[in-house]
Amino acid sequence: MSESITALGTDMRSYYGRPILKEPVWQPEIPWYLFTGGLAGASSLLGLAARATGNRPLAKAGLYISMAGDAVSPVLLVSDLGRPERFLNMFRVFKVTSPMSVGSWILSASGASKVLAETVSAAFGAPLSVYTATLLSDTAIPVWHEARRELPFVFGAGAAASAGAAAAAIVAPEDAGPARRLAVGGAAVGTVAMLAMEARLGMVGEPYHQGEAGIYNLAAKLCTVAGAALLATSAKRSRLAAIAGGGLLLAGEAALRWSVFKAGFQSARDPKYVVEPQRRRKGWGLTPA
Repeated sequence: MSESITALGTDMRSYYGRPILKEPVWQPEIPWYLFTGGLAGASSLLGLAARATGNRPLAKAGLYISMAGDAVSPVLLVSDLGRPERFLNMFRVFKVTSPMSVGSWILSASGASKVLAETVSAAFGAPLSVYTATLLSDTAIPVWHEARRELPFVFGAGAAASAGAAAAAIVAPEDAGPARRLAVGGAAVGTVAMLAMEARLGMVGEPYHQGEAGIYNLAAKLCTVAGAALLATSAKRSRLAAIAGGGLLLAGEAALRWSVFKAGFQSARDPKYVVEPQRRRKGWGLTPA
C-alpha cells in the first residue's frame, strides 16, 4: 500500500501500473444514438414551431425527421445492449436517479406520442435533446463528469443545429428560413459552449486534442463552421448550397458526438485524469510535470 501511495504522490500517472477506472462498455452505436436522439428531439420542437407559424412544408419536414430519429434510436440502443429484453427491462421501473431509465422512458414517450399528438411529442423534445449529456456526466469518467456544467449546452445547441440543418437540406429555400437560422444559431452556441468547456476542463480536457477524439473534434469544428457559413449565405438562394451546408453541419455534429465518446475512453485509460481533479478539489495543486 505504501508503494502505491508513493507512486501516486510523485507523478500521479500509475496505480500499480494499471488504470484506476475501467473504460466504458458502450459500443459504437452509442455516439450515433447521441446524435439521432438529439436530432429527433429538436426536430419535434422545430416542427411544432413551424406549424404554429403556418409554415406547413417546414412543419412536415420537422415531423418526419423527428419520426425517423425516434425510429432509429431504439434500434441503436438495443444493438448496444445486445438483447432486446435488456432494453425492455428499462421499463420495469421509472428510476429518477438513473439517466438511462429516464432517457428510455422519454424516448419511448416521444415516439409513441407522435402517433397521438404532435404537441405532446414536442413536450418531450427538449428533454430528449439534452438528457444524453446527463447520461454521460453521471458517470465517473473524468472528461465527462467534470464537463457536467457545459455538456448539456453543447448537446442541446448541437441538437438544434442538427434539426435546422436537416430541415434546411430538404425544404425549399423560400420555406427554410427558420431552419437555417436555427442551424446557424445552434452551431454558434454549441461551438462557444464546446470551447468554454475545453478551456474550463484544462488538463482534464486534453483528450479532446489527442488521438481519435482530437481528430473527430477538429473535423467537427471544421464541418460545423463550413456548414453554418453555407447556410447563412448561399443556401438562401441555392438548393444545392442548402444541401451541402446542411450535410456538412450534420457531419460536424455527428463528429462531435464521436469526439465526446472517444474522449471518454482516452480519459479512463490515464490515471492522471482521475487523480488530478481530486487533488485540485482538496487544494493540493497540480503534480510536477
